[in-house]
Amino acid sequence: MDDLPLSDLDAFTAIARERSFRAAARKRGVSPSSLSDSLRRLEERLGVRLLNRTTRSVTPTEAGERLLERLAPALGEVVSALGQLDSFKDSPAGTLRLNVPTIAARLFMPDLVSRFLALYPQIKLEVLGEDDFIDVVAAGYDAGIRYDERLERDMIAVPIGPRRQRYITAAAPAYLERCGMPSHPRDLLDHDCIRHRFLSRAPFAWEFDRGEESLLLSVTGPLVANSIEMEVGAAVAGLGVIRTFEEVLAPAIRRGELVPILEDWVSEFSGPFLYYASRKHMPPALRAFVDFVKAEARRGA
Repeated sequence: MDDLPLSDLDAFTAIARERSFRAAARKRGVSPSSLSDSLRRLEERLGVRLLNRTTRSVTPTEAGERLLERLAPALGEVVSALGQLDSFKDSPAGTLRLNVPTIAARLFMPDLVSRFLALYPQIKLEVLGEDDFIDVVAAGYDAGIRYDERLERDMIAVPIGPRRQRYITAAAPAYLERCGMPSHPRDLLDHDCIRHRFLSRAPFAWEFDRGEESLLLSVTGPLVANSIEMEVGAAVAGLGVIRTFEEVLAPAIRRGELVPILEDWVSEFSGPFLYYASRKHMPPALRAFVDFVKAEARRGA
């Protein structure tokens, strides 16, 4: 019984109700012969005759009547259950799970998420901010946000958030007064530096760009953290030099708590991308978010 075709049961129900192969076939939009084949397969599998048929009439047997009585409501429930899937297919509802870098969760996602959820109140959004590079599909996410150099080539990518970003370097006035002002990135090899670390790997080297010139330096210092708030706080406290996203350091610079340094050596790079595996059978919540992000990008342009 495990592989009993639902279509054969539906064919029997249609024929028994209409008392006619031709009438049932017209309603189902199939040929009478295909319904006859379905009924034959069903009777062979069950080992009992369900319909008496002659050239003039089709009538249920006692077994057929009893099966029809129990089967019709059950098939109605199946049709109703399948019909409910249309709401997931056609309307923006359901749960959308996103994996995003902490910098995106901090800088531009709050405003974006607020406006998206106001537009689509039936969608539930789950956002996890982390900096590890994971397989979002294998981890159960609908989509992720990453920077270009971390995107898998087989993913579909849509621009999201700022299209150009910069890494800048800064330090507290007290630190610079105590340790001196670096005039070249190599000077940082003799300075205390506050570094960021991803959970899955060692602190990354600092990259500096000036025109066609690029430098990659492995700096050291008193603090390594995976919390940008802790890193900025340490820099403001005068513990060392920090290098990170300009948007992160801008508030402390405006307040005079940090001073930009090495301003000729600013690294500029393309902004992040929303990425996902395939357009085929895209969940409505993800389709709505992708369309929303594209519309935001057009409006920004």
